[in-house]
Amino acid sequence: MIEIKHLRKEYDTVTPLEDVSININQGDVISLIGPSGTGKSTFIRCLNLLEKPTSGQIFLDGEEITAKGYDLKMARRKMGMVFQSFNLFGHLTVIENLIIAPMELLGVDRQEACDLAMDYLRKVGMSNKALSYPDELSGGQKQRVAIARALCMNPEIILLDEPTSALDPTMISEVQSVIRDLAKSGKTMIIVTHEMDFARAISNRVFYMDEGGIYEEGSPDEIFDAPKKELTRRFIKQLGIFESLIEDKEFDYIGFGANLDGYLLKNDVPASVKYKIRLVVEEVVLQMLLPIDIYLPIRVLVEYSAREEQSIIRISYGGHKFDIRNADNELSFSIINNMAREISYAYNEKSSEPNCVTIKV
Repeated sequence: MIEIKHLRKEYDTVTPLEDVSININQGDVISLIGPSGTGKSTFIRCLNLLEKPTSGQIFLDGEEITAKGYDLKMARRKMGMVFQSFNLFGHLTVIENLIIAPMELLGVDRQEACDLAMDYLRKVGMSNKALSYPDELSGGQKQRVAIARALCMNPEIILLDEPTSALDPTMISEVQSVIRDLAKSGKTMIIVTHEMDFARAISNRVFYMDEGGIYEEGSPDEIFDAPKKELTRRFIKQLGIFESLIEDKEFDYIGFGANLDGYLLKNDVPASVKYKIRLVVEEVVLQMLLPIDIYLPIRVLVEYSAREEQSIIRISYGGHKFDIRNADNELSFSIINNMAREISYAYNEKSSEPNCVTIKV
């Protein structure tokens, strides 16, 4: 249905889309997820040419819509757009907002357009507001009207740009319910969303966007349960990362500790977990590894998942094969063991830091 080849979009100071090539099939329900500023909204606005791509090609049903001289109205008849800010005409009633495009772009007569509008208003639970004005509606009601307006053009594809981001939490569920019903109807849908549970529930494909394009794509189970790439994994698990390399015994431990504390504070790590992380790092680094030169360099990586309320500490180090669980320093290991949910060890002789201990707290 949609074929995208080497899509690129540049602005003066940033290039959100560098080289995107992907196919979207008829009936796909695709959620675009990822950090803010990674090109999700730019991507769907390029699809219906609200944003003109810097380069690349977009094909809709085999026809290149980015070709010079192409009539954009043809593409936009096939693609309905729902914006996060509703974009309703304030001086028109709800039903007047819905009938303009079918009458002007499709040549539908007024009575047929009104009948169609009422049908879609009933489907989104808004038929009793047909004669109301937008400023008489709640945010959730406005968005449901905006969805009905998009449907009045009978589009093959519906693009939704963060349709619940401007809503109060109490209104989000009513709009999500309408979108869920649409997803079951067989319409092709592409949705930008920050609601992970919602994305998982309605999609058959998920695109994680980062580093200038679609960084990873897969089924909801693949993306949310078993992401293959590191940035996807961090985003899904809401991980914050702290990393530091210790190369000599005279390293600045005060500065190291301050940086670690700053990371823990920034990620709102609970005090009890923060204490365990600091204690584990101190015992492994200062008491078990640093006194012996052969274990340098020492790399400390701490990642905290707010979603799982769990921290993983990975400490990799040089030297011969050495598992801290077999160390002579029984006191330090006893302290670490009391703090940890799980301790594991691996050795990779090809690495510059072949020893790696992983501690979950």
